[in-house]
Amino acid sequence: MRKRGRDSETVNMIYVTDHSWRLLDSLELRRFILADPGITVKDIMDYRFTAISPFADREEAVRLIQMYDLVAIPVIDSAGVLLGIVTVDDILDIVEEEVTEDFQKTAAVGPLKTSYAYASFWTLYSKRILWLMILILVNLVSSSIIANFEATLASTIALAFFIPLLIDSGGNAGAQSATLMVRAIATGDVKMTRWMATFLKEILVGISLGITMGLASSLLGLFRGGLEIGLVVGISMTAIVLVANLIGAMVPFVLTWFKLDPAVASSPLITTIVDAVGLLIYFTIANAIIGSM
Repeated sequence: MRKRGRDSETVNMIYVTDHSWRLLDSLELRRFILADPGITVKDIMDYRFTAISPFADREEAVRLIQMYDLVAIPVIDSAGVLLGIVTVDDILDIVEEEVTEDFQKTAAVGPLKTSYAYASFWTLYSKRILWLMILILVNLVSSSIIANFEATLASTIALAFFIPLLIDSGGNAGAQSATLMVRAIATGDVKMTRWMATFLKEILVGISLGITMGLASSLLGLFRGGLEIGLVVGISMTAIVLVANLIGAMVPFVLTWFKLDPAVASSPLITTIVDAVGLLIYFTIANAIIGSM
């Protein structure tokens, strides 16, 4: 260790291999220092170690180092041969890159391969225009829904006053839920196997948020348009917030199920989907209530 340690990336961990370079153990330097000088390396080995495959996603290395509080993790092939190590300073670089990439994805921007300062005009344009065009196509659904309910809107013009209020509230609720879920999945806080428990929890949260916001908005509707409008706006707000909350929570699970990055469940994507669903809910409830009175 004294002979080769000066050229090593780290001497905090000592890796024991056989003659074929198969990894046998991973030992902390302090175990050598604190051990009796008269014993052998074999005497302090327990043959237990954490390692990673060279083909594993780099986020797996981050997860293992965080989980086991390691300063380095060995990389071994399928035969157990030690190929190298990943140190904690490498992990810090990876974490910064991954967090930056996730931030960009949640804003519906294609991940930049370089820093913003060195990104060209064409790079910034190309990384943003695709998602913006996709969102335009999704927004056409919202326009079609409004067109289909044109008669309802024309008969009760007060309904138009509350479209921004309802749609923005639903989008905000969905974006909140999606952000929480994307991060929970990314950190391993929520496992794929717990999707049903998460779904039930978000139903309860969505109903509570929806009722609270529904009561507040119904008073505004009552003031601006009377009893019918107040009832429509209150019920619509409750339903939209509930549905938006569930969409925001479940889309990351669906993306993960299909082996896609859950960060793609960006705020613009979620809010655009919720816009269309919210309009459909709003006008359907308005038709049912106003048409029956």
